[in-house]
Amino acid sequence: MNQISLVIILLAALIIPLVMARFRLTLLPTAVIEIIVGVILGPSLFNLIHTSETLTLLKNVGVIVLLFLSGLEIDFSLFSRKQTDLSPLQQKQAVSAPRYSAVTLAFLSYASIAVMSILLGFIFQLTGLFSDMWLAAIIFMTISLGIVIAALKEKELLSKPFGQTVLLISALGEVVPMLGLTFYASIYSPHSKSLWLLLLILLVAALLFWRFKAFFKFFDKINKSTTQLDVRLAFFLIVALVTVAESVGAEGVLGAFLAGIVLKLLEPHEETKVRLDSIGYGFFIPIFFIMSGVGLNLKTLLQSRETLILIPAFLVAYLLAKALVYPILRLRFKKANAFAGTAMTSTTLTVVLATLQVAQHLNKLTSQQSGAFLLAAILTCVIGPLLFNRRYSDEEEDLKKTEVHFIGTNVLTVPVAQQLAKGWFQVQMYTDRQTNYSAFNSETNVILLENLNANDLVDQGVFDTDIIILGQSNSKENYRLAKAAKQYGVPRVIARFEDANILDDRRETLIKMGVEVYNTQDVNISMLRALIQSPSTIELLSSTEAAVYEVGLRNRKYVDIQVRNLPFIDDITITQIYREKRFIRPSGDTPLKLNDHILFTSNKQDAPRIRRELGKLN
Repeated sequence: MNQISLVIILLAALIIPLVMARFRLTLLPTAVIEIIVGVILGPSLFNLIHTSETLTLLKNVGVIVLLFLSGLEIDFSLFSRKQTDLSPLQQKQAVSAPRYSAVTLAFLSYASIAVMSILLGFIFQLTGLFSDMWLAAIIFMTISLGIVIAALKEKELLSKPFGQTVLLISALGEVVPMLGLTFYASIYSPHSKSLWLLLLILLVAALLFWRFKAFFKFFDKINKSTTQLDVRLAFFLIVALVTVAESVGAEGVLGAFLAGIVLKLLEPHEETKVRLDSIGYGFFIPIFFIMSGVGLNLKTLLQSRETLILIPAFLVAYLLAKALVYPILRLRFKKANAFAGTAMTSTTLTVVLATLQVAQHLNKLTSQQSGAFLLAAILTCVIGPLLFNRRYSDEEEDLKKTEVHFIGTNVLTVPVAQQLAKGWFQVQMYTDRQTNYSAFNSETNVILLENLNANDLVDQGVFDTDIIILGQSNSKENYRLAKAAKQYGVPRVIARFEDANILDDRRETLIKMGVEVYNTQDVNISMLRALIQSPSTIELLSSTEAAVYEVGLRNRKYVDIQVRNLPFIDDITITQIYREKRFIRPSGDTPLKLNDHILFTSNKQDAPRIRRELGKLN
């Protein structure tokens, strides 16, 4: 019977994403669907799945792996301090920057959530609805980071100020409740030990981090498919920290969460996370979610008058705990988006499940209360994403195009400027030559400068841009302006160097400054070599229908997507990918990575749309 129940669970785990994809069910997260399926297949309806020691073990492993992957999701760069030694350009931009940063808004928001959760816990205790104030407060202040990340990815918001704010609030919504749960379990556990022993978990985590920090320096050289050292290390971290946590009287889920944080700080390759996600979300985690649904016996729960009162009460508490996030988000974002962000932070499930499991081990709540907490949490996963998707719209600051300034107006730069202006770029050209201004001003937007003195260029805002192109034929002049632009803080400087001697003498300095260089001779040589090696290239490059294009992948929506699964793959042919200073020849199974430089061929009608989609910063 145990095997039959496991087979049914794994079959359900296989069918659920297929059905969701077939009928485009995007309203609910997969985890919620899995819990609902567990309810249907369990004693609530068909009674096809029966709890056993094996399934209980797999469920416990599932929650441990889930918390480990949750720790691995946290982006610690969000917590980093702002750069203090700002460049002149950054100082100028800081003056006009919004008053409240994403970090400030996030910490204020979560402080309000913590206060409201404690207050609601006290109200529940005072009214007799739920006697354990601190357990209620921990549950109310939780946020499901995984669900929030999925929603932000879908809207392409992860690198925008609004997305960063909501993401950081959600990260705090996993970290803080986990710490609270740790202290709660240590105080109320019958096997509790001195609280100072909890420091041993952090000490062991720090020791493991220090011991394996050098591991990834030679990782690529020794790792192979038959060893999977990164996966072995991950499971060693999980077991080691779970064992330590339980040995000092804490819960294993804390050890698993810390293990994820340790591995994240070790900065593993993206492929490592993909493999761990495959193991977790491919096997253990679906079992945990489905078994959580099986444990919800709705027949029993809904017969209880207490449960019928608690479900809406807990749902209201989940929503009220995040209510003060709205006025805080309004300090920077428009009303609709502040409401959307507040709705998204009300979504909670992952840590709630972990907390309920711990509380049941400690006999701190009844099955009816646990079921009411869980059912209310499931409802937040329906309400939150629905309101978020309906209300969110782009902020004005997110619609700003990439600014590109050209210094040097000639037959090489003008056609490039004209083509860029058709895409997601705000282009402006400058020249100090009257003849060039007269020749090209009718073809593109050109401003005539009196001189190219660096200080005057700063005063006139020429260096206030995202990218500056120094396209004059005078290499010495381009070198002087490149240094000035970099010292001012222009993020990208691209300079033309026709004089090979000047370039050779200054190449090391240019590389240190981060200046990108090109010259027409090298371009012509590379083109001729390509034509000799690949004769069809000339036809492709000169064709009016197709051409070769390059784009840097900045759209996180397509990160980790296999080439064959790109929605526009039928319109392009990806020939090469430049990744981590080397070219790779992609296959259909090759996953794309952030900041990949993708070389592809496409017809000239589709290419601008595809480049814009892949290169969109989100």
